[in-house]
Amino acid sequence: MVRIRLRRVGLHGQPSYRIVVADKESPRDGRFLEIIGSYNPRTEPSTINLKEDRVYDWLSKGAQPSEPVKRLFDHVKLMDRYARFKAGEPVETLVAEANAVYASRVTNPKTRRMVATH
Repeated sequence: MVRIRLRRVGLHGQPSYRIVVADKESPRDGRFLEIIGSYNPRTEPSTINLKEDRVYDWLSKGAQPSEPVKRLFDHVKLMDRYARFKAGEPVETLVAEANAVYASRVTNPKTRRMVATH
């Protein structure tokens, strides 16, 4: 089974993530099929970048998003656009709408260090 999931990158205490398509049995930071986006939780608001045309392609092939990725998709309303894609709306229109959504999210480029709580 193919999953869309997060792959952690970044230094200790400074996580950022790549959104990748990987086989379910692969380790978290192991082999993957394709990088389809990135997620940085350390900016305010968090930065989410996705190649939506590739996401639609993988979802239509049966890839299942993990729970954290599903929450990210809901945050940028990707699943609503995917439903419209399945209904027959052109990909170009949906990608242009998605780019407008990402551009409207004003992000402070400064990142904050994550505080480890034990």
